[in-house]
Amino acid sequence: MNNIQLPYLCLFLFSVFLSSVSQVLLKKAAMRKHKTIWEEYTDWRVVLGYGIFVGCTLLTMLAYRGVPMSFGPVLETTGYVYVTLFGVLIFKEKMNKKKIVALGLIVAGILVYAL
Repeated sequence: MNNIQLPYLCLFLFSVFLSSVSQVLLKKAAMRKHKTIWEEYTDWRVVLGYGIFVGCTLLTMLAYRGVPMSFGPVLETTGYVYVTLFGVLIFKEKMNKKKIVALGLIVAGILVYAL
């Protein structure tokens, strides 16, 4: 990958990170009790989460100007790492050996493909 593609690569990774943040917002909203279905769907976390998803879609489309189509799905897998970290840090989820090995394989796959 040459230097011209680096800003697009960073934009793509930022988009994946923001998408993971929106997943956290949606999970936080799902964990709350709502009196009505209307309140459930108009919760600010839900509205913001889906708004971020739309923005991430636009950012990803822009990033594909400098990122090869074959490399996009590889970059998307970094979302698994972000979501796992958020799960541990925010939701106090427990990590076990299988999850650690799985994340290691994902990161190794990204590195092998990138290099």
